[in-house]
Amino acid sequence: MLAVIVFIIILGVLIFVHELGHFLTARRNGIKASEFGFGFPPRAVGFQALYENGKRKKWRIVWGTQDGDDENERADLAEAHEKKEVGGTIYSLNWIPLGGFVKIKGEDGGNAADADSFASKSAWVRVKVLAAGVMMNFVLAWLLLAIVFMIGAPTAIDPNDSSQNVQNLKIQISDLVSGAPADKAGIKIGDQIIGIKTMAGENVKPQSLKEVQDFVNAHKGTEISLSVKRGTQAMALKVIPRADAPKDQGALGVSLAETSLVRYPWYQAIWEGLKTTLNLIEMIFMALVGIIYSLLMGHGAGADVSGPVGIAVLTKEVTGLGFVYVLQFAALLSVNLGIINILPIPALDGGRILFILIEKIKGSPVSAKVEQTFHSIGFILLIGLLILVTFRDVLHYVK
Repeated sequence: MLAVIVFIIILGVLIFVHELGHFLTARRNGIKASEFGFGFPPRAVGFQALYENGKRKKWRIVWGTQDGDDENERADLAEAHEKKEVGGTIYSLNWIPLGGFVKIKGEDGGNAADADSFASKSAWVRVKVLAAGVMMNFVLAWLLLAIVFMIGAPTAIDPNDSSQNVQNLKIQISDLVSGAPADKAGIKIGDQIIGIKTMAGENVKPQSLKEVQDFVNAHKGTEISLSVKRGTQAMALKVIPRADAPKDQGALGVSLAETSLVRYPWYQAIWEGLKTTLNLIEMIFMALVGIIYSLLMGHGAGADVSGPVGIAVLTKEVTGLGFVYVLQFAALLSVNLGIINILPIPALDGGRILFILIEKIKGSPVSAKVEQTFHSIGFILLIGLLILVTFRDVLHYVK
């Protein structure tokens, strides 16, 4: 249940921040937004400011999905009509707690003659509004990683480097080969090795990677017990190191790292957070390019791609490791969301920006009907891909 709550909170915050970027940039550039909501409809309650001659006079409450179906709402609307008051954006709380949304005037076409319409603005302003959600996701990742570095980031270290503020040295699983002995024994990425022993009673509490490696290599083909710590839970897992392991996999099929909580003062944490965010953007972008290239060449995705189910399972695993790991995971997802949205795919922000660029090149807007057709097809394909990936995730985890 905790993992489900964490998953909903992470997903909700990422989407809400993305939509907040669109909303703030639109309002800053004089574009009207009829509603900005936290969560997805149906609406529970909304708050709207009423303006008279450009000055805010009061706030009114909107209950439920319909405006004016409540006696107090009808009275407010009648009074506003009589005084020629104008309603501003409705700020709403909605029943489905997954992110948020913004309704921007003229975003899907409309009368370009209206000065407060998205369609009436210059290409540069429209690009800014569309790209603002992506930028907010990158800024959120930066903020989360800066907090991580202030709290103490779990980082692979060089034990001989005295320049880092190293605390709580650990030996952890940094990678795992699917189907290898460690994987079959139930060992997970992030597990901390706190002890290792044979069935005959030989026992070691390792203080370095070399001690673990030497012990495992000395007992190939013999069952040993690894004492690991996963989050706050300690457990003993039995495994038999392979005597004839494939090249570059090792007897257990794991990669080990010496890690520690590395802390920075706040001003340095901000800089480290920015550098890490930029590195993540580059790495994820290049990985996506590699996946797309592999698909075009007919080689398959060439990497594991997870949908909502896979992300939810990863959230469960990360939640067990601790709060700092959750923040890092949320930052990674935020960068992912931003990069995917900026890709020139119909129905996404990048796809809409692409049509604005085409408009600038050809000197006139693309037919609204043609653009809407492309976005509709893109949306259907994205939903189909989501269903396919989700189905594959379900089969994988059931298996």
